[in-house]
Amino acid sequence: MVIITAGMIGVGKTTLTSLIAEHMNTKAFYEPVGDNPVLPLYYSDPKQYGFLLQIYFLNRRFDMIKQALADDNNVLDRSIYEDALFTEENHKDGNISDSEMDVYTSLLDNMMAELQKMPKKAPDLMVYAETDFETILYRIKKRGRDYEQFDNNEGLRSYYYKMWSAYRDWFDAYDASPKIKIDLQTYDLEQADNQKIILEQIDDALKAIR
Repeated sequence: MVIITAGMIGVGKTTLTSLIAEHMNTKAFYEPVGDNPVLPLYYSDPKQYGFLLQIYFLNRRFDMIKQALADDNNVLDRSIYEDALFTEENHKDGNISDSEMDVYTSLLDNMMAELQKMPKKAPDLMVYAETDFETILYRIKKRGRDYEQFDNNEGLRSYYYKMWSAYRDWFDAYDASPKIKIDLQTYDLEQADNQKIILEQIDDALKAIR
């Protein structure tokens, strides 16, 4: 089974991905953040680096989903299926021009067409993680990446809220595979009992698919 996890920055996707991979004794593919040289540049100047960041992510996510679908037994921390969400929001904010958006959309369409040529064409399940907005802010502050911090930066806080809101519409529209929504506010994964509850929800969803 190929599973993808999705959700807002700070929601707990990386922990969730690790948990699922360990539970299923399979490989985890992680979102390229720590080794991403463009991301800090983007946070310092979104209008200059918006398009470069999205192309960087798109390329890495395309490589990840190809590997995962070829192996047919993996878990991905974020995937190509939600990449356009960030690009569209950057376009709305003026960080990506109309011409750049056209280039991105054409490239994404070509990549998605390539995936349809693979023996396995899509994930088996998308696991969407959600919390309320204040919990997102708390977790962003807690993990302490300097370029993500929003104290004295109302623009960045507003960006987080906009993305948190946009994700809800994205989940409703997602149709590339079966999907479930899990509540990582009620079931904080730092507690072992909550981990068991979440994994049982995912197991039940996979049983229904099988």
